[in-house]
Amino acid sequence: MGKSQIALLLSAGLLAACVNAETPTEANIKRLIEPRLGNGVKVEAVRETPYAGLYEVRTQGEILYTDKSARYLFVGNIFDTTTSQNITRERIDEINKISFKDLPLENAIKMVKGNGKRVIAIFEDPNCGYCKRFRQTTLKELDNVTVYTFLYNILSEDSSVKSKNIWCAPDRAKAWDDWMISGKMAPAAAANCETPNDQVFAFGQKLRINGTPTIFFADGSRIPGAISTKDLEAKLATIKQ
Repeated sequence: MGKSQIALLLSAGLLAACVNAETPTEANIKRLIEPRLGNGVKVEAVRETPYAGLYEVRTQGEILYTDKSARYLFVGNIFDTTTSQNITRERIDEINKISFKDLPLENAIKMVKGNGKRVIAIFEDPNCGYCKRFRQTTLKELDNVTVYTFLYNILSEDSSVKSKNIWCAPDRAKAWDDWMISGKMAPAAAANCETPNDQVFAFGQKLRINGTPTIFFADGSRIPGAISTKDLEAKLATIKQ
């Protein structure tokens, strides 16, 4: 057998190893644990951890743990007591990362403050009290940032109507701030005005966004919920823009 044939076989073997990265044990755990979780829960992946003989079970953006026999289920966070590191939280953040460039920014309201160098995207519902407080405090104090706001209607029946009125206003960014900060409603939109409401909702569901606000950063990481200006500045300082 020639060197080129050997190289070809090695390459094929490496490719197969990459594609079939799940070990037989992990595959067996996945087969056993999925029906035991009930309610149509889909297990996305199983991975052996380096601690306590546990196996990580990924499901719908969350992490559970089980043993080799898939008999016992562990729910909660695992900490490294020597470093206070929340291992589970870090893994969840890792698996929920996105590619920021894949966000459909054309379907968002754009607001630029200062030089706009730093970039964030926020999914907000017009009826979200936490979103309003976040706008009135944290974002009001933040400078040198570009904010893309996706109107993500999940809280009330009239959320879509309010979002349509704001999207169809002559100045969307102003109409959004008028409502979220001052409580001033945008005028009713024309019946034929089209909005990206449905596309944004479908995209948000794909990203498993279950609450508002949800903030995404340029590195693809996310923070669910409103945070303080201090915490937001600290997070932005860790990201290379």
